[in-house]
Amino acid sequence: MVGKQQNHSSPRFRSKSPILTLSIFSLSLLVILYIFSPSVSYPNQSHQTETSFVASLEQFLIHKAPKLRKDTVRGESDDAPRKLDELMSERENRLLNQDPGYPTGFPVKVYVYEMPKKFTFDLLWLFHNTYKETSNATSNGSPVHRLIEQHSIDYWLWADLISPESERRLKSVVRVDQQQDADFFYVPFFTTISFFLLEKQQCKALYREALKWVTDQPAWKRSEGRDHIFPIHHPWSFKTVRKFVKNAIWLLPDMDSTGNWYKPGQVSLEKDLVLPYVPNVDICDAKCLSESAPVRTTLLFFRGRLKRNAGGKIRAKLGAELSGVKDVIITEGTAGEGGKLAAQDGMRRSLFCLCPAGDTPSSARLFDAIVSGCIPVIVSDELELPFEGLLDYNKVAVIVSSSDAIQPGWLVNHLRSLKPSRVKEFQNSLAQYSRHFVYSSPAQPLGPEDLTWRMIAGKLVNIKLHTRRSQRVVKGSRSICRCDCWRPNSTASNPLSPLLP
Repeated sequence: MVGKQQNHSSPRFRSKSPILTLSIFSLSLLVILYIFSPSVSYPNQSHQTETSFVASLEQFLIHKAPKLRKDTVRGESDDAPRKLDELMSERENRLLNQDPGYPTGFPVKVYVYEMPKKFTFDLLWLFHNTYKETSNATSNGSPVHRLIEQHSIDYWLWADLISPESERRLKSVVRVDQQQDADFFYVPFFTTISFFLLEKQQCKALYREALKWVTDQPAWKRSEGRDHIFPIHHPWSFKTVRKFVKNAIWLLPDMDSTGNWYKPGQVSLEKDLVLPYVPNVDICDAKCLSESAPVRTTLLFFRGRLKRNAGGKIRAKLGAELSGVKDVIITEGTAGEGGKLAAQDGMRRSLFCLCPAGDTPSSARLFDAIVSGCIPVIVSDELELPFEGLLDYNKVAVIVSSSDAIQPGWLVNHLRSLKPSRVKEFQNSLAQYSRHFVYSSPAQPLGPEDLTWRMIAGKLVNIKLHTRRSQRVVKGSRSICRCDCWRPNSTASNPLSPLLP
């Protein structure tokens, strides 16, 4: 019966079946081409967001790295800075008269220097080619490549800036092709990679070459570097030549007003910008936060090195005070792969995460805690926080002074005294704030790359002021405006307060 039914067909059906078959085949072919063709781009086509530095770098170097134009041309005459200044002044005057939002409106216009490959791509390839084979560690035992990842803000910002405009999602910044159209000039030199992966003398020589290359540019000479952006995110990097670029905008992990890492007058909140470390743990998304809520039975968690220098000496005191306390976990640990997993698991099982100062006032632990949904307990009196002009850290962190934290029983009693409703408020805010600390490719709106440019936009008027002022102040004048008197952040009590009115 089945065989007969398959062979039975009317003459009319037979006459149209080839046409129908051909139509179905053509439609199927179009669907297949639509789904699998890599060469066709469609409006609003979603791109996978990558948050791993290693994975993003692999994709960038092998598949996405653009063919840059020839290196930025240096001025052929001493007159080049003046000519550039005239062009920029003409543009600024036109915008001042025509654009009501000038000069604080979006987007910020950035000219990206196209430096020789030895300052950019060669260093990225050096990291890529040595990442799996090496187990190099710093003198204090930190894995070198892990440190580079934590300070890889230079990669994330540059990769976004040089991506095709059709693939970019940020509206706060746009790359311009002509220097006279720029508000800022971005220097894409990978100072941290070169510091850790090159021999000492080779690194110093490369620093000097990069310095000469940048300071030879007409735009640098015009403003003495005030509108130039240097990613110097590791406190050891670019150290031998910093004094020659102190006018530029530095992208830093913190200010460190103790003077251990930066010389007086080199850094300030007025000109520089604090950027968050790249988190060392996986982000705990909404599903993870929901699933981890019932298992957050540890009151306070810390895993890391308890013996540190400078302001980080507070760690040893806290370790001695909190050791053996019920519902508190304080353990020594490293930043290797095993340490990452242990820290990640501990943070996801805890309500609060202790974030004391390290060798510098900051550490990656603060941002690990935030993206893990663990309420940070900040014990760092000199800490300056990223994007604080845009974000309110009192909504996501418990901030206490060192003097209070080391008092017997004070810190644990303080945390236990917080009402459950207050703890819930912290957790809800963490779920919203974590997006501000996750670097990604492509860079996301309200991510750290976006907030970086929003903060830099706020510096534009002041930079123009100091640039113009420097062009007209008489040499040798004692009226040069200095910013050495900025007040450092401190949660410690002022010893002079009884004497003040």
